[in-house]
Amino acid sequence: MAVLRPLAEAHFGAAWDDLAAHAAEPNCFAEGWFLDASRALPHGRGDVRLLTVERDGRLIGALPLHIDPEYGRLPIAHVETWLHYHSFLGAPLLRRGHEVAAWRAMLETLDTRPWARGLIHLTGLVEGGPAHRALIAAAKAMRRPCPTVHRIERAALASDMSPDAYYEAHVRKKKRKELKRLAARLGELGVVAWRRFAAGDDVAEWADAYLTLEAKGWKGEAGSALADTPATRAFFHAALAGAGAAGKLDMLRMELEGRPIAMLVNFLSPPGGFAFKTAFDEDFARFSPGVLLQIENLALLDRPDLDWIDSCAVEKHSMIDSVWAERRAIIRVTLPLAGARGAATYALARAAETAAARLRALRSRESAHG
Repeated sequence: MAVLRPLAEAHFGAAWDDLAAHAAEPNCFAEGWFLDASRALPHGRGDVRLLTVERDGRLIGALPLHIDPEYGRLPIAHVETWLHYHSFLGAPLLRRGHEVAAWRAMLETLDTRPWARGLIHLTGLVEGGPAHRALIAAAKAMRRPCPTVHRIERAALASDMSPDAYYEAHVRKKKRKELKRLAARLGELGVVAWRRFAAGDDVAEWADAYLTLEAKGWKGEAGSALADTPATRAFFHAALAGAGAAGKLDMLRMELEGRPIAMLVNFLSPPGGFAFKTAFDEDFARFSPGVLLQIENLALLDRPDLDWIDSCAVEKHSMIDSVWAERRAIIRVTLPLAGARGAATYALARAAETAAARLRALRSRESAHG
């Protein structure tokens, strides 16, 4: 049985937690505590709905969706994975062993719902991951195309090396020497200490410390810091509280004389994790506190329950790319929904994408030839 309900009416409880615990592919951004916190944020264009699939009394699939009135620059309304500015992965939660069945049930449900429009645009999937492989299999069984229409690569941490060995293997000797010098100079200003969030720590205090640090920098000047609006502040507090209650919160901070000068937030859902947020005091930028923080964060490699950490960073991010050597491909996939309208809408969208790709290739060749 599949159900499509508004996000505002969704209930996240034990069944959702059980699905997350047995998901074929971890995704903290689709877990109940994160989606519940996300209700504090403006939803943008279109209403947000949750598509869930239940079998034998258990949830086997869950995916947040909305209707986007535009496909690129074309006025083509379509179903799309719902991701807000602070969500960094769009893979649905699919119960291990039921991945293909869950995808098929989701697509068949959208085929018959008046709310859905001609095609579905699934964004933020891990290329070749369990959700992507199952989607390809479901689409093949339903005789539907399932092309990748966009692809990026972002930094990831995935190694059997120790933190020290990884650092020496992937950061140039000259760079390591410079960072050691900067750390020593910073130490001349006072006592430098590292603190990692531990059981019993006050989540709200850590959250407020992060918000204060972020607001002090360029995001605060630009009006884009989490503390700048009541909605984003409430979201951040709720997300960290939810992650903490679920045992999935990891935070690290660098202190100078007891004052935080760099902080990061990780969400951990073994065997994977997500580097959610990072900030540093720009008064100390000359000491590269953000890089020093990430070097200390390599301690995650010592955790036997973690196989990988997704940086959640933009593609070709100079700072994290210089420390984390692995890459994780994130893609968008488009499928038609059933019926003549679905076929026509899909054909129009794909024709526009093909034309845009050819134009980009032409401009690239022209630029290469002067």
